[in-house]
Amino acid sequence: MFAAALLGSCGGSDDSSGGPTPGPTPGPTDPTPTGPAANCPDQFINDGVIGNLRSCVLPDRILQNLTLPRRDGTIYSISGRVEIGRDVGGDGRDPGGVPVTLSVEPGVVVFGSGGLDYLVVNRGSRLEAVGTRDAPIVFTSRSNVEGLATDDSQGQWGGIIMLGRAPVSDCLRNVTPGTDNCEQAYEGLRDLIYGGGQATDNSGTLQYVQIRYAGFEIAPDQEINGLTLAGVGSATTLNHIQVHNSSDDAIEWFGGRANARHLVLTGNDDDSLDTDQGYQGFLQFVITVQRAGGGSGDYIVEADSPGNEDSLPRQWTRLANFTFIARSTNPAAAMLIRGGADFTAVNGVVVAPGACLDIAGTGGTTFRAADSALQDQGPPVFRSVAISCGEGNFPRSSQITEASWAQIFDFSASNNRPNFTSTLTSLVVNGSNEAAVPAFDAATLGSFMVTTSYIGAVRNSADDWYKGWTCDSDTADFGSGSSCRTIPR
Repeated sequence: MFAAALLGSCGGSDDSSGGPTPGPTPGPTDPTPTGPAANCPDQFINDGVIGNLRSCVLPDRILQNLTLPRRDGTIYSISGRVEIGRDVGGDGRDPGGVPVTLSVEPGVVVFGSGGLDYLVVNRGSRLEAVGTRDAPIVFTSRSNVEGLATDDSQGQWGGIIMLGRAPVSDCLRNVTPGTDNCEQAYEGLRDLIYGGGQATDNSGTLQYVQIRYAGFEIAPDQEINGLTLAGVGSATTLNHIQVHNSSDDAIEWFGGRANARHLVLTGNDDDSLDTDQGYQGFLQFVITVQRAGGGSGDYIVEADSPGNEDSLPRQWTRLANFTFIARSTNPAAAMLIRGGADFTAVNGVVVAPGACLDIAGTGGTTFRAADSALQDQGPPVFRSVAISCGEGNFPRSSQITEASWAQIFDFSASNNRPNFTSTLTSLVVNGSNEAAVPAFDAATLGSFMVTTSYIGAVRNSADDWYKGWTCDSDTADFGSGSSCRTIPR
C-alpha cells in the first residue's frame, strides 16, 4: 500500500497583495479511507486499483466538456498524450477545430506513469484546474502515488503543455509577427502549434495546483517542462502554482502574454523561470528554491531570445517580489538575461553560492538604446534588489562594460544592495536586513502588479501565503520533508 498523507489544512482566502494571511487552522480528523471506489465515472476507463484507490484513465482525446470529479477512493491517470480539444487555429476559425473545457475539482490527484504521459491544452480549449488552499489539485507521477518517490526523484512523467493564440516571435512562415498567421511548433512535438494574434486569449485557470516530478527529454535539447505556456494569453489565470522536482524547466513561457503570481518553484533541475520567443508579461510573488546539495538546478531565471534578438515581438518581462535561493554552481549565475530581453526586476532577494547575475549584451558588449521600431526599451533594470552571492557579492559578466553595469545596477538611486548580508529565516522569510531595504512601487510597472512595503516574496513569519497548499513548505528545506513524497487522500 502506498503512503498517504493529508497536506496541511490552512484557513484564509486568496490574498492577491501577497501580504499576511490568516495562519493555518486545525482541520477535522480525516477518517480512515474505506478503500477504492467500486468503479470509475462515465467516460473514464477503469484501470484497476493502486494501493487503495481506483485508477480511472482519461480519454486520449477529450472532444466534449469533461469534469474530473473529486470522489472518495478515486485517482485519475494520464496514459500517453492526452489532448483537450482540437486546434482551432491562430484565428480560431480552423474548420477541424473543437474547443472544449476540462475541469478539475479541488482535491483531485492526476498521475502519469512515464515521460510520454502528458497533458496538452490545444488552442481554443481550456483547462480549469481550480483547487483551494485546503484542497489543492495535484498532478504527479505513478511512483509518487505508489510511495516510491524520493527527494531526488524527477522526470517521472511528462507535464502540462498549454497552447494558446497569443503573439509569439520567430514565425514558422514569412508572415507579419503578432498576427493570427504567426505561429510556432512545440520543440520535439512539431504537430503541436501555438501562437496567433489574440493577446487576451484564455487557456483556462491553474489555481492552487501542484505539479510534481515532471519533465521529460523527447529528443536531445527538446524537453517537456513541468508547466509549458506556449502562446498563452493574458486572460488565462495563473496563481498559487507549485512546480516541484521537474527534470527540465519548472515553467517556460514560449511567447504569449500570460501573467502569474504566487509561484513556488522547488527542486527543479533546469531553469525555474524560462522566458523566450517574445514573452511579454508580469510575474509577482515568486519563491524559488533549488534542491539541497548544490548539484542540481541551472539558472533560476533565463530570459532571452538567443540568435533572434531583432525578432518581433520583443521579450518584455516585469518581475516583482521574488526570493531566489540558488544552490547549484553549474551555471554561470543565478539569473541569466541576454541582450534581446527587456527585463525589469524589482523588490527581490537573491542568495547564491556563485555570481548573481549574468547579463549578455547585444553583440557581446553593449545593449541597444531604446528603439521603438524594434520594440526595444534598452538594458535591464533592477530596483530594490538585494543580492547575497559569491564571487565578491557583485553581479558579474565578462560581456558587459563598467558603464553598462552602472546603468543596469544603479547604486545611487535604485535602492539596490550589491553586497548584501541575508538574514532570511526558514529559508525564504524576510529578516531584519531584508526589512530595512526600501521597496519599489511595483504597481507603477502595470495594473497586474500590486504595491508592497517590502522586498522579497515573504514579508515576515505572519505572511503564510505559500503554506498549506504546497508540499514541503513547512519544512526548513523546501523539499526534504515528507509531504511531497506522499499524496493527499
